[in-house]
Amino acid sequence: MTFFDEFKIAWVHLRERKRQSFLTALGVAVGSAMLITTIAVANGSTQNVINKIIDIAPHVIVSAERIIPLVPENLIGSRDGQIAMVERNIATKEKETIKNYPDVVAKIAALREVEVASPYVTSKLIIRNKSRFTPCIAKGVIPADEAGIASLRSKLVDPNALLELDYTPAGIILGDQLADKLNAGYHSRLVLISQGSREYPVIVVGRFSTGFNVKDEREAYVNLALAQRIESIASNAVTGIGIRTSDVGLAGEAADRIESLAGYSAESWDETNKNIIDFYERNGQITLVLVGFVFIVAGLGVSSVMTTVVLQKNKDIAIMRSMGVQQQSITRIFMVEGFLIGLFGVVLGSPLGHFICTLIASIRYEANTAGTLQSDRLNVFETPESHLLVIVFGIFIAVISSVGPARRAAGFLPVKILRGQI
Repeated sequence: MTFFDEFKIAWVHLRERKRQSFLTALGVAVGSAMLITTIAVANGSTQNVINKIIDIAPHVIVSAERIIPLVPENLIGSRDGQIAMVERNIATKEKETIKNYPDVVAKIAALREVEVASPYVTSKLIIRNKSRFTPCIAKGVIPADEAGIASLRSKLVDPNALLELDYTPAGIILGDQLADKLNAGYHSRLVLISQGSREYPVIVVGRFSTGFNVKDEREAYVNLALAQRIESIASNAVTGIGIRTSDVGLAGEAADRIESLAGYSAESWDETNKNIIDFYERNGQITLVLVGFVFIVAGLGVSSVMTTVVLQKNKDIAIMRSMGVQQQSITRIFMVEGFLIGLFGVVLGSPLGHFICTLIASIRYEANTAGTLQSDRLNVFETPESHLLVIVFGIFIAVISSVGPARRAAGFLPVKILRGQI
């Protein structure tokens, strides 16, 4: 018996039970559509977080931690194979800084991967507006340099805020949620309270909104000179340098080159935010596994239908075996039936999944600040690879589910069937 003959017999079996075959294929289709949708939504969530991180944070952050030690200033003597020196204790209140930062910035800016280098000083403060208090992280920057980092200008609620900050020494730009907490508007007068309880009056020159709730409700921008004064560090020292590269994919390579060139620790955006990215990817994988069980249920449906067909066609099987049809051919006939059910299911399920993804992507709702990101939609990232994966997996499950009934059919003894013993 040729494969074409086996295919025709399998097709006839399915046509004889149209309703049952259709419902079984529909179960595979629903499983396919749900899996495609889940993959698209999980990928969309992860991609959205990655895009937001790339969009609001420097591609590379250079910290004040040295990886190449400076030559000690306090070397007091040396002999062959040994040196003598005095260790200088640093008070715990003294911040680690990048000293003589203009030279370090000049070295970094000379790298071909680097587009913008922006020095900064961060301060953990309490910010007060009359009777309202809230913690705040103030980032002291040079406005002209920071404008090129993380597309800050496009995130401004007040378009001229950076320009005004540049000529307002005591200016501050608040995250929009932080401004709401403080009930602060344009040109509101606030007070920054340092860890040493010193107070620094500032005036609001604008707001920004990144869509990243943690950043928008806790961070603010001030001038670099003010942040240096708050932290009591020298005017030629900073706590870090933000880098924007020409290509985000070059961030890791740029970080390595900066470390060897400047001698300070440098981290690319994916290293800095590894925990966040891993969290979203892990959640997506868990969701994918759970929804994958829908396919298992569909496979059980295929197996159940194939078992019923085998029991109903046992006399036909006995006649074919009596005519010399091999066991392998009987097995292949029922496996072809499983393959066809799986094929019809995924052919129907793939466009259905695309339709559901399009529908979900079109839904809009009121944005809220309850989660990590502020969004008014579910982000869907649909790829051809996900459709191909689901099609292959769906057919595979259907074929595997038909193996048991097919082997059972091939194992029947024609004599027992014809005698009515089975």
